[in-house]
Amino acid sequence: MKYLTILLILTSSICFSQESIFDRLTALNNNNKIWYNIDGYSVTSEIFNNSFDEKGLKKVLKKHNISEADVKIKDNKINFNNLFVSKQQKIVGDIYQTNNYYFVENPNKTTTVIWFIKNGKTDKETEEELVNKILENNIPEENFVPLKINSIDFAGRKIELGNSCYWTFLNTVQCPYFGEMNWSIHKTLRDAQECVENQLIVTKSRKSGKVTSEEFVNVDFEGVPTKAKKVIYEFSGVTSALAGMSGGKSLTVYYITENVRNKNVSCVMSFWNNDQINPETKLPPLLELLMKLK
Repeated sequence: MKYLTILLILTSSICFSQESIFDRLTALNNNNKIWYNIDGYSVTSEIFNNSFDEKGLKKVLKKHNISEADVKIKDNKINFNNLFVSKQQKIVGDIYQTNNYYFVENPNKTTTVIWFIKNGKTDKETEEELVNKILENNIPEENFVPLKINSIDFAGRKIELGNSCYWTFLNTVQCPYFGEMNWSIHKTLRDAQECVENQLIVTKSRKSGKVTSEEFVNVDFEGVPTKAKKVIYEFSGVTSALAGMSGGKSLTVYYITENVRNKNVSCVMSFWNNDQINPETKLPPLLELLMKLK
């Protein structure tokens, strides 16, 4: 679809560790719910007025579809009174989506719920560190992005986007007819690759379109010579009508993982066949800001 977000990246598995959790974290405050992007996780944090007791928690647990049968434990690595619940659901093959919930008594004696979602392998240490940082109100202001965007901080570089682009999800930018991109900063490049491989399998399992071309190509990504996985998806019928506002039928996607400015970046850039494609670069304006084809 035109607003389809494809969070897929496939490339080198060399590992470069990140020093701080804040080097990998992006946050967005929207209607009293805070969204976070880190290591391929989708994370939300929300404060409820319910007290952290049996009566108050019952309503909060029900709101998040936590039943009496679900196992609830206390995580001793969290610096506040808490309950931890982990649930999994099969996506395709051996890939499972993990939903890790932290129900925490915050300093105001009400309940904060921090919900981590990720396909494949999770990192409990990162989850626990982020939960403590959130509850202690230690997320730096510079990690927050505005709801309305004219520019983005892409792995330490400010990129001007103009007035036509907007978030479709945190760290996912849609620029109508100019392209779309999404990205995440990971602890290691290996983590990014493993995350992408799972997502690639999930995307290929969907029946909304079919892969007609798949190859590795040489590119310069943020000035770094590397390889990108180029995949072309074809759409037809009703799906095609929904995909492009003016009839887009094929989506070209570049999946890249690279160490850029000492940050392990996973990035996916895509465009439709009816976008404004530069015949010289063979890319639309948004993708030209980050990548050159060799």
